Amino acid sequence: SIPIAKQLASIKALGKGSDLEKAFATAALVYNNAADPGGKLSKAETKNLLQTQFGAFIQGQENKPKYQEIISALDEESENKIDFEDFMILLVSLTLMSDLLQEIKNVKRTK
Repeated sequence: SIPIAKQLASIKALGKGSDLEKAFATAALVYNNAADPGGKLSKAETKNLLQTQFGAFIQGQENKPKYQEIISALDEESENKIDFEDFMILLVSLTLMSDLLQEIKNVKRTK
């Protein structure tokens, strides 16, 4: 498997891309590397990907009702798979409720 950084570097359009463009491209690459040939993830795979790749954001969220709602939806027995759009909605939702977001907001900017 090719490292994400190397995959990212191979995308010519991102050669001079912004940090935000590279961040979203990284999220897309992480998702695509885990997805099935149809471009989707099972709910169990989605939960695993969030736990392994987004752990700092979800750490400490276990007792929040919205987090429990999201995770219980992924635990339900269902044939439904998660597409990239739904995955990104999960990422944004988990980011917004994360304790880490407040820490990020408090980072001092230097000039």
